[in-house]
Amino acid sequence: MNKTVNQKAWFLVLPVLLLVAFSAVIPLMTVVNYSVQDTFGQNQFFWAGLEWFEEMLDSDRMWTALGRQLMFSGIILAIEVPLGIFVALNMPKSGFWSSFCLVLMSLPLLIPWNVVGTIWQIFGRVDIGLLGHTLDALGISYNYTQDTIAAWATIVVMDVWHWTSLVALLAFAGLKSIPDAYYQAAKIDQASRWAVFRFIELPKMAGVLMIAILLRFMDSFMIYTEPFVVTGGGPGNATTLLSIDLVKMALGQFDLGPAAAFSLMYFLVILLISWVFYTVMTTIDAKEG
Repeated sequence: MNKTVNQKAWFLVLPVLLLVAFSAVIPLMTVVNYSVQDTFGQNQFFWAGLEWFEEMLDSDRMWTALGRQLMFSGIILAIEVPLGIFVALNMPKSGFWSSFCLVLMSLPLLIPWNVVGTIWQIFGRVDIGLLGHTLDALGISYNYTQDTIAAWATIVVMDVWHWTSLVALLAFAGLKSIPDAYYQAAKIDQASRWAVFRFIELPKMAGVLMIAILLRFMDSFMIYTEPFVVTGGGPGNATTLLSIDLVKMALGQFDLGPAAAFSLMYFLVILLISWVFYTVMTTIDAKEG
């Protein structure tokens, strides 16, 4: 007996496919096209092959920006993940104060990225900013426009303030999923607070923490608006991360070919590291299952 297959369901998926093609695939193919060609303006292009990729791989500029980017993402993860876990562990688990803390933790996530940069740009100014004026009054030298350490400290603290809430909320969701029977058994066994965290809470949070790490890595590795608004990549090139360097190359210098090759390599690095995180996450889920 032949079974009739109804293909009409594809019509429901078609709008999504068209939207993805318009918003992602077509721009990506345009970048690929620019990465293998050269132009002198007036919409005239000349075949360049892999020349731009070779130029970027030999460029100290790109590797230096990549080093700054990896250092920034590493610092962000090293601070935000432990801090988010700590906040989640100390939040009320139920009642009014639990809801109040959840709403309070969500507020930084609602602020647009450019507004976050503007807030910290004003906040850190010595003449009108509360942070800059206070540090100056205490005799602490702080000028994020001229001092490299101050600039890095500003963008790191800004990102921690903005995104630690996401880690805390995900960790809190993981804690809420732990049955009370686990805590009762630990209480009967007179387990210490550290033992409860090490053998009950941390393993149960492992899945959501990997999601948090993946999200925070991808966002920190692609960050542009906040540090650009605050420091503009300065002082000098001290805070010129990959995204800022790419925009300077593409729009500031109008080097479309190298910028296109740069962006594709940037995309592949993010894709590769995200795939590693995803593989680890699925491995953890398989072990828990």
